Amino acid sequence: MTPKILLIIQAISAILLVVVILLQQKGSGLGAAFGGSSNIFSTRRGIDKTLFRATIVIAVIFFGVAVA
Repeated sequence: MTPKILLIIQAISAILLVVVILLQQKGSGLGAAFGGSSNIFSTRRGIDKTLFRATIVIAVIFFGVAVA
C-alpha cells in the first residue's frame, strides 16, 4: 500500500479509537488499581460488549498500520 493510504487509515483509526474509548462507561477508575472494587472481571453485555470489542479491533488496526 502507498504511504498516503496508510497515513489516512492510521488517522481515521486514531480518531475512531479516541471516540470509542470516550464512549465507554466510566468505571471505577484509578481506585480499582489500589484495591477498590473492580469491573474488570464482570460480564459485559449489550453496547458495552460491542464498544469493548470495537476498541480491540480498532487498536489492532492502528498498531498494525503503525508497524507497516
